[in-house]
Amino acid sequence: MNTRNPFDPIKIGIVSVSDRASSGVYEDKGLPALQDWLSRAIQNPLQFEPRLIPDEQATISATLIELVDAGCALVLTTGGTGPALRDVTPEATLAVAHKEMPGFGEQMRQVSLKFVPTAILSRQVAVIRHQTLIINLPGQPKAIAETLEGLKDANGQSVVNGIFAAVPYCVDLIGGPYIETNEAVCKAFRPKAAIRTFGP
Repeated sequence: MNTRNPFDPIKIGIVSVSDRASSGVYEDKGLPALQDWLSRAIQNPLQFEPRLIPDEQATISATLIELVDAGCALVLTTGGTGPALRDVTPEATLAVAHKEMPGFGEQMRQVSLKFVPTAILSRQVAVIRHQTLIINLPGQPKAIAETLEGLKDANGQSVVNGIFAAVPYCVDLIGGPYIETNEAVCKAFRPKAAIRTFGP
């Protein structure tokens, strides 16, 4: 029996931005939350490149560039996207961008507004650098899953689309690997002409 995974291996950068967690004041929960959700949502073999760093704009930008140069098809950050003085993740992300993808941030705020009115204070952005998609996510593990996955009603029907449904096709368009999702967690959307079929 051939148990080889037919899908392309993918390298994903996951970055938790927190002064206190990076200095050991408390345990980081962002990286485990990202790795757990991605491992459930993606069928491809995954290699994670985790980074836990402080809220320093130059450090964040340098880390993003490093992960892009290391061949990550996708880089997800968590933390540092609010209005507080030390929140500089969006600025650091925009500083390394070749293209901005504003729809991701807009949709994340739409999802979060279903739960809290303060979602309008979030400043998450998404950008493309070379052939890598970089997305800022919220800081709380629950909010990370909600914005990636979206919201479903009691019958499992989508109420608000999560952002990850659009990620695989975006990665296709910028020349990255073909990401296959686990539809029980998150169904990727692609135009019919862009869908690949894999044999047994």
